[in-house]
Amino acid sequence: MRIGPYQLDNPVILAPMAGVTDLPFRQLCMELGAGLTVSEMLSSNPRVWQTKKSQTRMGHADEPGIKAVQIAGCEPELMAHAAQHNVANGAQIIDINMGCPAKKVNKKLAGSALLQYPELVSEILHAVVNAVSVPVTLKIRTGWDPDHRNGVEIAQLAEQAGIQALAVHGRTRACMFKGTAEFDTIRAIKQAITIPVIANGDIRSPEKAKAVLDYTGADAIMIGRGAQGNPWLFREIAHFLATGEHLAKPNATEVHRVVCDHVRKLHQHYGEFSGVRIARKHVGWYLQEQQPASEFRRHFVAIENADEQLEALATFFNQ
Repeated sequence: MRIGPYQLDNPVILAPMAGVTDLPFRQLCMELGAGLTVSEMLSSNPRVWQTKKSQTRMGHADEPGIKAVQIAGCEPELMAHAAQHNVANGAQIIDINMGCPAKKVNKKLAGSALLQYPELVSEILHAVVNAVSVPVTLKIRTGWDPDHRNGVEIAQLAEQAGIQALAVHGRTRACMFKGTAEFDTIRAIKQAITIPVIANGDIRSPEKAKAVLDYTGADAIMIGRGAQGNPWLFREIAHFLATGEHLAKPNATEVHRVVCDHVRKLHQHYGEFSGVRIARKHVGWYLQEQQPASEFRRHFVAIENADEQLEALATFFNQ
């Protein structure tokens, strides 16, 4: 799997997810076997670039591996400017968000709302590709709703504009995250274009990853919600695809180490106040499969101090 001049170590990619795939999580997923990670989406509106939230997302210096940065917006000129700005700050790949189904994004005609307007899609893609010298990639859904699955049309526009890889989530915007992802559209897209295609949606096991690749003919897979609380999934899938064999699940000692290291990095990255709060959701995901976790989670979400969070985790895992 290549994106422009960049060769990925394996075809298993972390999907960009706002509020989830921050720098500490991307670093962790790379350590545990991801072939590429993509940043949380950054607004193309320069008026928000100086906010604390945007500044936290825009630092690419400590990015692990290839620095892929996602941008979102609906105005071609602003999107081009945002791409240039992020390249100047270290981005090596620019990814365009036309897949986010969130209402607050779509009401600004960004994310998957753009799939309704192929002409505007084409304008944005050409503007961004022509604005930077690094590879530009695109993430989409299969269409706006089940009656308007225009993923093949959008994919062909992307190829014509010079997009160098296309990630497709196997749901429409109207589907949000309900039901199950379908891969027929992704298969049709792969057959219609020659650039690399990345399949995304409901991939939570090595067997499902291989089945999706075999069925769609895609060049890579992208893991989103399946990685929440289970970053080990990247190495498990990569190993299975390479060898046909299963890796052992992480033991309790490794889970303890990874969870605590992740929480500690969240504290360092965001500061104690925000870091403590962001750590709560990640710990909740980690502990979903732990038998006594429900009672512990109720205790954990009430903790306001960083050191106390780490002490509570140590006590939980030592039990």
